[in-house]
Amino acid sequence: MKRMFYYGTLCYLPLLELVIGRPLRAQDTKPATLSGFEVSWAKDQIFPYIEKSEGSYASGIIFEGSEEDVARLNFYEGGFHYDLHEICPEGESETVDVYIPQPGHWSAGAPWVLEDFVAGYGEITLSAARDAMALFGKVSAEEMAKRLPMFRARAAKIQSRFYETPIDLRSGLSEADFEVIDHRRPYDNFFAFDEINLHHKKFNGDVSPEIERGVFISSDAVIVLPYDANRDRVLLLEQFRPGPVIRGDQTPWLLEAVAGRIDAGETPEEAAHRELKEESGIAANSLELISRSYPSPGASTEFYHHYLALCDLTSADDIYAGLDSEDEDIRAITISFDQLMNAIKTGEINVAPLVLSALWLSQNRERLRSEA
Repeated sequence: MKRMFYYGTLCYLPLLELVIGRPLRAQDTKPATLSGFEVSWAKDQIFPYIEKSEGSYASGIIFEGSEEDVARLNFYEGGFHYDLHEICPEGESETVDVYIPQPGHWSAGAPWVLEDFVAGYGEITLSAARDAMALFGKVSAEEMAKRLPMFRARAAKIQSRFYETPIDLRSGLSEADFEVIDHRRPYDNFFAFDEINLHHKKFNGDVSPEIERGVFISSDAVIVLPYDANRDRVLLLEQFRPGPVIRGDQTPWLLEAVAGRIDAGETPEEAAHRELKEESGIAANSLELISRSYPSPGASTEFYHHYLALCDLTSADDIYAGLDSEDEDIRAITISFDQLMNAIKTGEINVAPLVLSALWLSQNRERLRSEA
């Protein structure tokens, strides 16, 4: 048996049970304290960071587990760039293994409070961990770590749920009017693919036969069209896209608006500001909400939060940006409003979120220019 000390998210016992793949027994855990260490939130993350700090104490639990438990825990924690170190807790005669962050990956933020984590991110973390542990024995911890941001982003929908939408024109049918019979996930990588069998109430009051459907699983995302109202110009991105390659398009470098997924713990507005900075280097003065919408509800869970970002685009042309960690290669250009609408007319702009944003801009352009 192996003794381990946990000071952070794994003190949330439902998460510990999920990672080890079995219910906890009363003798498996006990409270403990590690002297000379301090626990904080990892800066800009939703998990903790521990570091040496004279006179401080790290509260947590000691867990005693089997080799199988330890292998599963090492797989899960290895994805966060934490290594095991032998340390003796206060009042204990034997050492325990403690996960200590690898140098250079994280830095300390605000003081760690487990209850705040559970209230704010408990459900997100459980859902993401469920996806992560489904890969145990199939991929390395390093490969799983690459997928964790998407797992968390997909899981964030659990917490954010859905924005209220009116039901004035629709029939009023809701979640009480369908039943999922079977739900499975045959593919899970950066994105996932689910298959479901269900039946639902029909408009005439009957119940449909059992229906089988496949759904592409992704996270909520932001779409941001930067606009300089003083100069009547927009900023567009050009980048390579694999979808057109699979379709057979000979020119898979497309013109788009700024776009990106909403990370766990972010609001759509925060994600919009972050993505705009990452992909173009431009900061928004303010955001205007365009719409919240499903781009393809018949086949995908994707949900878009569209914004127009009011910006100063004086020097924003022929910018090359993107994150190396995400293999992004992005060219940013600015064009006039008339060029934007002409490119939609000719078909050179053929990405639907950009078209939608441009049409919204055409309806609100006079107001925005008068207010600039």
